[in-house]
Amino acid sequence: MYTQLELYEQIPILAAVLLFGLVIGSFLNVCILRIPEKETVVTRRSHCMNCGYQLSWYDMIPVASYLALHGKCRKCKAEISAQYPLVEALNGILCVIVVFVNGVQFNSLLYCLLVSALIVLSVIDFRTYEIPFGINVFIFVLGLVQLAADYAGWKGYVAGFFAVSIPLELLLLLSRGRAIGGGDVKLMAAAGILLGWQKIILALLIGCILGSVIHIIRMKVSDAEHVLAMGPYLAMGIFLSALWGDTWIQMYLNMLKV
Repeated sequence: MYTQLELYEQIPILAAVLLFGLVIGSFLNVCILRIPEKETVVTRRSHCMNCGYQLSWYDMIPVASYLALHGKCRKCKAEISAQYPLVEALNGILCVIVVFVNGVQFNSLLYCLLVSALIVLSVIDFRTYEIPFGINVFIFVLGLVQLAADYAGWKGYVAGFFAVSIPLELLLLLSRGRAIGGGDVKLMAAAGILLGWQKIILALLIGCILGSVIHIIRMKVSDAEHVLAMGPYLAMGIFLSALWGDTWIQMYLNMLKV
């Protein structure tokens, strides 16, 4: 946690991180829209889904363009989903939180990229009950980079790959896919090599608690199905554990010593 003076000094950095997060957030919307449709996210230009109008740069300024256009296409005036500014803003805010909590260091960059991947997989899984394999591969690559950067602790990262994924794989096989999805297993394996075995176990615990509580509430107040898309809740657990896991684990261990 920064002191008041340190926070003042960090404002330009946090502002740059916010801008970075907003810009990446704009790309995340493209991924969320096109990955489930097996479309390219690189070469095809962004366009209005109603009239096909190809967006200019001034139509794609994160959040600002949506507000300036009052949430409508510049040409045909069709409504633009609020998902676009929400994803952009969420990614920017979460990236700022990462740097504010974790400090300006290399793995903060990895965690910011992790946040972006978690947002994409959460929205897609919530809609389709499927976590794209490519997103899990991306998180796995982040884990390999973290392992290489902190090679002295490689055993903890390798153990993290198996600590949760093996039990979940057994659950997947025994339940024949009714209790957990294959994408969830791969997600926890990939995130495990990034976080290490202790924090990935904590992430699973947090994700299961959040999933149980939030989904029960959703079923009570809406027409949400009993089928649970676990990806978004596991993503929350991974995010929280990545930033505060070490502190919470140490608090728990200190309690055991009392």
